[in-house]
Amino acid sequence: MTLPRLLRGVEEVPMSYPEHHRVHGALPLGPGRRLALGDELRRAALRGRGGGGFPLADKLDAVRRSRGDPVVVVNGCEGEPMSVKDRLLLESLPHLVLDGAVVCAQAVGASGIVIAVEETSVQAIDALQRALDERPDLYEGLETSIVEVPPGYVSGQETAIVAFLNGGPAKPAYIEARITKRGVERRPTLMSNAETLAHAALIARHGATWFRKLGVPEEPGSALLTLGGAVRYPGVYEIEYGSSVRSLLSAAEGVTEPVQAYLFGGYAGTWVDARDASRARLSRAGLQPLGASLGAGIIVALPESSCPVAEVTRVGSWMAEQSSGQCGACVNGLGAIAGALAAVAQGEADRDDLSQIRRWASQISGRGACAHPDGAGRFVSSAVTVFAEAFADHARHGPCEACERRPVLFTPAVGNPVA
Repeated sequence: MTLPRLLRGVEEVPMSYPEHHRVHGALPLGPGRRLALGDELRRAALRGRGGGGFPLADKLDAVRRSRGDPVVVVNGCEGEPMSVKDRLLLESLPHLVLDGAVVCAQAVGASGIVIAVEETSVQAIDALQRALDERPDLYEGLETSIVEVPPGYVSGQETAIVAFLNGGPAKPAYIEARITKRGVERRPTLMSNAETLAHAALIARHGATWFRKLGVPEEPGSALLTLGGAVRYPGVYEIEYGSSVRSLLSAAEGVTEPVQAYLFGGYAGTWVDARDASRARLSRAGLQPLGASLGAGIIVALPESSCPVAEVTRVGSWMAEQSSGQCGACVNGLGAIAGALAAVAQGEADRDDLSQIRRWASQISGRGACAHPDGAGRFVSSAVTVFAEAFADHARHGPCEACERRPVLFTPAVGNPVA
């Protein structure tokens, strides 16, 4: 089967249950499927599409081994501002995501499903509610609920969602055990993002051999990418792992102007010079030599007409604001980096500020309750390397004419409600 897989029939918004059934067929359920799904997921080598890349089969096994009544959580909180792929699935193909949650709930013996969605994603919430209304008996009395989570970059992190579902603020937390052992209400919890569960729904129908017909042996299947920036048709694309950046750009009918660099993985990702990026393959192995990954499935083309210093400084400041305010690496480290970036951008930097930025970005890695400082540090440190000349010029002379151009990188005009 060729592409699209996940995006088949996406034109109907949202896809009704009868149409979903016509496009994808019946969902195979029953006692014999409980162990079969785990085996198929392992053979398919399906990894999470939320950025962490953890094998879904391993999560299922961990939940099965734990004591208690399991619960499945659909993570529909897409905190990355440049990503809309999960929102597209929830708004347009909610039944495919629900199918994935159902087969995983059956596989681990869960009695309930919780769908966590940012409270600002009104269309997704409406589409999910309509989908649930179309199938009130989701599967053998599974209790299913939609929970609206406060928006914020870190509020979609799995421990933050668990904390919120347990009655606390949506803040990442150090936990005594993995959520697969003790998560929501101290029950074994299987949490996965919308795209991963949509893939699981298709694997349950078609099997691992079908899934592996696309992609590369070490990374089979397809993935959704949000492509933005200086491309003719920005949006969500389904790609085969191992395909080229050039083929993706061709699908978007090319760039609108020369590109100076590409951002892979969003605001927790890595900047790569345009010449190197254009020759890359879209897989872990293809991007590893560039120090990059697809992360949560985001690629942004930064045009030559934009000022990278202004873009990075603005996002760096926003990322510092998105701290939940509970770890020194975020509160102090990201704040100091944001301040130094602003000084460089305004031409008010000390001679050592650029080297300080590099040092601080490396020092904050691995020192928080979540990976927020790691990602922000990676974003900044790769920027000051790829755009070294532009940063040096701003440090000497201050803002340039391009600083006033319309921003390419989006930063939501909301504060951080979890702080």
